[in-house]
Amino acid sequence: MASAIVSAISRVKRISIFETLRYRLLLSYLAVLAAILLIFALAVRVVFARSLVQKQTDELMLLARAAATTADFTGGQITLGEAFAASRLTARNQALQWFNARGQLIGQSGQETVSMPIDFNQPIQVQARMGRSGQNVLAVTLSIVNKRTGLVTGFVRSSQSLEVIDASLNRLDWGLGTGIAIAVVCSSAGGIWLTRQSMKPIEESFERLRQFTADASHELRSPLMAIKSNAQVALKYPEGMRPGDAEKLTAIASATQQMTQLTEDLLFLARTDRLPQHNRESVNLSELLSNLIQLYEPQAQAKEIRLSGQLEEDLILFGDRAQLQRLFTNLLVNALQYTPSAGSIQILTERTQKQVIVTVQDTGIGIESSQIPKVFDRFWRATQSRTYSENGSGLGLAIAQAIAQNHGGQISVTSEVGQGSQFTVAFAAAKASGQSISLVHNKPRV
Repeated sequence: MASAIVSAISRVKRISIFETLRYRLLLSYLAVLAAILLIFALAVRVVFARSLVQKQTDELMLLARAAATTADFTGGQITLGEAFAASRLTARNQALQWFNARGQLIGQSGQETVSMPIDFNQPIQVQARMGRSGQNVLAVTLSIVNKRTGLVTGFVRSSQSLEVIDASLNRLDWGLGTGIAIAVVCSSAGGIWLTRQSMKPIEESFERLRQFTADASHELRSPLMAIKSNAQVALKYPEGMRPGDAEKLTAIASATQQMTQLTEDLLFLARTDRLPQHNRESVNLSELLSNLIQLYEPQAQAKEIRLSGQLEEDLILFGDRAQLQRLFTNLLVNALQYTPSAGSIQILTERTQKQVIVTVQDTGIGIESSQIPKVFDRFWRATQSRTYSENGSGLGLAIAQAIAQNHGGQISVTSEVGQGSQFTVAFAAAKASGQSISLVHNKPRV
């Protein structure tokens, strides 16, 4: 059952990279489409609103001119034609107001009136104000000029509620919003098909590249082993060698060893997604880590590094023992490589209800925050001080990440330059653990 679960997790992780790319591409496509449609909708709304306001302004100007022409001022009273009766104006949500030459109100008809001063310097005033009824009102004020004298004898103001325009704009907003939503939903179906089609060649190229890496690494193993074997045989029987040949053969053997390690690491990474699941078993992680600490104690002691562990007993994890050992070996070797003399390395374990957490922390040179996202990249080199060693392939952390993911776990890193780094691996918990034990295998030399 557990093997099937881990196998399913592995398959999911193989797909997750390209699925994530598909989703990002689809979301980017839909975001751009929605932005274009939104800009278009805003442009349509602005043009439509201005058109409605201009149309109503023209109607109000005609109403004001007609009212000024037909109005009869007798005995200080205004007599209007039947067309300008208050009932008719109210039915059309309109109103009329008359002012004398000093801007004083002398008469009005209708309810949609506004209170605003007369601008004597403007022959035509167009303003939107809050009317007495509580509605937004558009008002047009015209000056009345005596044709014989050319003097302004008064002003007439026509106004109308913007309720109709607001209602039209609300309907337009709903229509445009609904249209955008439908367009995005319909486009998402096409976008899914398009992203799949666009990602298909990338997936095929990636698979071919991975297969080529695996095949090339596999084919290189035999000639590299032949070179290494012949160099070792020659060094074992140095009789008849010219002076300096032994040094050259030693260099050949060393270079062959590096190339062999690189080939093995590339082959491992190329086959990570297809690693066999039948090797999975219950692994005592506490015992595995304790053995690693003992194994690397001499190397730490040679560098005057304090290597210790704070391990809980009987941390059981279901997985491939060899892969898990390689995972923590890579993390430990990485810590030893970048921790200076008199530094310290500590391996900590923790069990929660759902996870088993292993932390490898050191007091090494650290990593710049801008470089942390690249730590698990293959052949990553942040600075000259963090290049891989002569015996390394530059793939140790990438392999550690691949193994952790292949076991359904996650690996992360936190670091500070000059203070050290902390690599944390979290796995799904198997069963309860026992007491914790403390291991301190060596101290710095004095």
